[in-house]
This record gives sequence, C-alpha cells and structure tokens, in this order.
Amino acid sequence: MPFTDIQLNDGNKIPAIAFGSGSVNKGKDIHHYVSQAIDSGFSHLDTAQFYQNEEYVGVAIRESGLSRSELYVTSKYGFGSLQDAFHASLTKLGLKHLDLYLIHTPSTIEQGGGYEAVWSQFEKFKEEGLTKSIGVSNFTIEHLQQLLKIAKVKPAVNQIRLHPYNLTEHASLLEYHAKHGIITEAYGSLAPITTYPGGPVDAPLRKAAERLKITPTQVVFLWVKTKGAVIVTTSSSKQHLEEYFAVGDLPDLTAEEVAAIDAAGAKGPPTSFATVKLGGKVPAWWRILAVIFLMLIWLYFVSKPSTQELGFKRAPNCHSQCADGLDGVRVSTHTCGDVVWKL
Repeated sequence: MPFTDIQLNDGNKIPAIAFGSGSVNKGKDIHHYVSQAIDSGFSHLDTAQFYQNEEYVGVAIRESGLSRSELYVTSKYGFGSLQDAFHASLTKLGLKHLDLYLIHTPSTIEQGGGYEAVWSQFEKFKEEGLTKSIGVSNFTIEHLQQLLKIAKVKPAVNQIRLHPYNLTEHASLLEYHAKHGIITEAYGSLAPITTYPGGPVDAPLRKAAERLKITPTQVVFLWVKTKGAVIVTTSSSKQHLEEYFAVGDLPDLTAEEVAAIDAAGAKGPPTSFATVKLGGKVPAWWRILAVIFLMLIWLYFVSKPSTQELGFKRAPNCHSQCADGLDGVRVSTHTCGDVVWKL
C-alpha cells in the first residue's frame, strides 16, 4: 500500500517520506530536483535555513501548481535571530505558514538565547498558526530532557541520522521517543550502501532484496519503516526518487529479516580505508595511524636534500637540452657538469 501519514503528538499528521534539500546541495539552485521529487510523488519537502536553498524550493513549489494543502513543508532554524530566520524562511519559500519547524541542532539553542527563549518562541509560532507543528533535530536524550523541563508543547519530531550501523547507538533514544510520543525522522539511512559498502549489513539486505525482487536501497527504507520513522532522503536522479517512493507499495520485511539487519548492524561498519568511503565514520585508531603515516612522509621529504643540492639546476657547463629538461621536457639521460640524472 502507498505511504500513509503518521500521527503526531499534537494531532497533526506527517507524510512518511520526505525529499530533503540537504546540506550536500547547500547554496545550489535545486528547484529542478525538487520538481522531480514532486513529480515522483513526494509531497513532503524538507529544507533548512542552513542549506541556503529555500528560495529554490519555493520556486519548485510555485511551479508545481499544487495547492498549499497538497504539500507538507518543513524548515529548520539554524542561526541568528530566530524571528528574522523564521520569517526569512517563509518569504523565501513563498509561504504563509510551515507544516513543521525544527531546531536544526542543539547548538542552535545556545545561539538563540537558551532553551526557554527559543522554545517559547517556537510555541508562539505554533499558537499563531505560522507553523502547524514544532520539533527538533539531532537531539540526544539529554537535550530532550532539558527541553521537556520547560516545554508547554512537546516536540512532535526529532530528526536524526539513523541507519543499521548506528541503531544500537540510538536504541535508548528511540525508546525515549516512543515513551514521550516523539516521532523519529530518519536521514542518512542509506549509509550501509553509500558510505559503508562491504560491511556485515550487505548480506541480509541482499537476501531480503532477492526474496522481494527489489533493490537493497528499497530494503533499507523498508527497514526504516519498521522503526516507525519518517524517511528523509534525496537524489538528483528521478529514477532513484521513483525507486524510493515505490517503497510505499512494497510488502513489509519479515520479523526475521529485520532482526538479521539489526544484528548485522550491531557488528559495526567495515573499518578498512578500502571500504569506508569519504564521509564515513572512521575509527579513531585508523585516524591516529593516518596522522602518523602522514608525519613520516613529511619527515622523509623534509630530511631529503633539495633538488638544487642534488644538482637539479642549470650548471655553468650544462647544455641547453639539459636546461629544457629541468623545465619539464621529458628527455632521457643528460649530463650537467658532473651530475647525471634522468627525467
């Protein structure tokens, strides 16, 4: 069956999959990608002040021809004056209200003047109808506890990076969400495929994909659904977007398949530099070895004699072909004075 909306703790509903304008597209004109997402069936658009591309999301919204009620728009407060940031987001998006407004990171709280100052203003935005729901992003249990001490309105969601390899790390947080009626939004869920290929999770993903005759990517999103989380994803490819959105029509994973993915994820991602792509979480001891290795290379070259000390310069009796060779012409063995060298 297609993706269904998820009930929030404030009585509103949120679409179960969102297209994110994401920091990877920071400052870029992405209106074409957003339009592709809308054409592929996405009605939930997730953006942020920090991404610096809200105006392009706004262009896609206007070009879609859809009514406001047909779209669900999320933005996030990241820095500066909260009042200015919020109204700037509305202006850039070309909207009179948001469906969901989030605190982007816990550090945003400090910039905004503390938990009480920031959250009370969020509550005011909601009360005034400027946003239907309010929530947070990248919050830990400790941050949520601090917030709930002063909140009159609970955050409706907490958007976090969630994938099989960090499920164990987030287990307590997910339990806390469930206890307090906070919906989890999951971004970065494709990490086992895009960032940590070749790890333990590959096998159960592949096995489930073969049974259902779908892609491992779709299996990951089915896994996210089993955690009751909203999927936040992105792509510049319409084919991929259609693949992602089609997950709503797929049958569920079995309990055994979910358990197998969870267990494989608990083993942790691959640690080899050959299998961990840039952007992955490299173990601390690998980073230490890398620093030592780079220092040794630096010391090696620093301790070597310079090219001039080796005679790599025009000597008084160096013929012209040799001088050209020193300027980069690929030639064979030459003699400059008493120095014989090759290029």
